Amino acid sequence: MTGAVERDGMPEWLLPVRAAAERLRPEQISRFLPPPEGGRRSAVLMLFGEGPSGPDLLLIERARSLRSHAGQPSFPGGALDPEDGDPDGVGPVAAALREAEEETGLDPSGVQVFATLPALYIPVSAFVVTPVLGWWRRETPVGPVDPAETGAVFRVPIAELADPANRARLAHPSGHLGPAFEVAGRLVWGFTAGVIDRVLHYSGLERPWDTTRTLTLSEEAAGLALRSAARPRS
Repeated sequence: MTGAVERDGMPEWLLPVRAAAERLRPEQISRFLPPPEGGRRSAVLMLFGEGPSGPDLLLIERARSLRSHAGQPSFPGGALDPEDGDPDGVGPVAAALREAEEETGLDPSGVQVFATLPALYIPVSAFVVTPVLGWWRRETPVGPVDPAETGAVFRVPIAELADPANRARLAHPSGHLGPAFEVAGRLVWGFTAGVIDRVLHYSGLERPWDTTRTLTLSEEAAGLALRSAARPRS
């Protein structure tokens, strides 16, 4: 999947991802769209790199003590701060890079942001999330910075995410059925899996897989999800 580096510094294999991101509409990514008003503005970093096993994505596992989405694999990210500026302008990029640095220790100066996806909505936590797509052109060591926020930091090869054997649908405790990936010894589901699923699909990296294969959450993961959903939203 690796290829020559283009003049703009991005590898050839990543160009279809950028092309897809530039044309995607919010309804093509999720059925949960932001409300006209309200919501907790936030951003996540969908960071592509080239690791020992080829092109990959950087993910984290959220600490089990967090108030929302506890214990879930996710993209690095968090809420926008007032100093981030206009949430529809540079705000999401600044927030995604800052939160990724705070959670994983990566150096933001080594990240080339090449696209942002439309803002999406996570009803259970009322987050209005803008995914920021980046190319890790100069990698730095990463790992959990604060165990109270991040349980683990890991990289997942794109080939593993696209492998039909690793794909399934997951029944959420709320009754929603969404994409899931069994990779890196973890189950990636929820918002993160939904974004990965759509990016793979529209960039042409997806491989045919059995969409009837359905999984259920472990009792622990289901309990964490229900606990997060039951907590008051601030």
